[in-house]
Amino acid sequence: MTATRLWMFLSALLLIAAAVFLWRDNLSAAFVTAALGACAWFLSYRGQLRATTETRDDESEEEHDQSNEN
Repeated sequence: MTATRLWMFLSALLLIAAAVFLWRDNLSAAFVTAALGACAWFLSYRGQLRATTETRDDESEEEHDQSNEN
């Protein structure tokens, strides 16, 4: 399991937990849990962006190397 999927799974679990806390009228715990879920979602999004950026950098380096050979 990759780190991105782990963060996404964790954010979904925290969202469900926040909904349960909200349903049980525990607002402070619901807020903290939802905030942690949002942080986990942003970390998963950051991992996705990092992966796409690394792929683009590798492609641009290959194109640059090919243009220097000609």
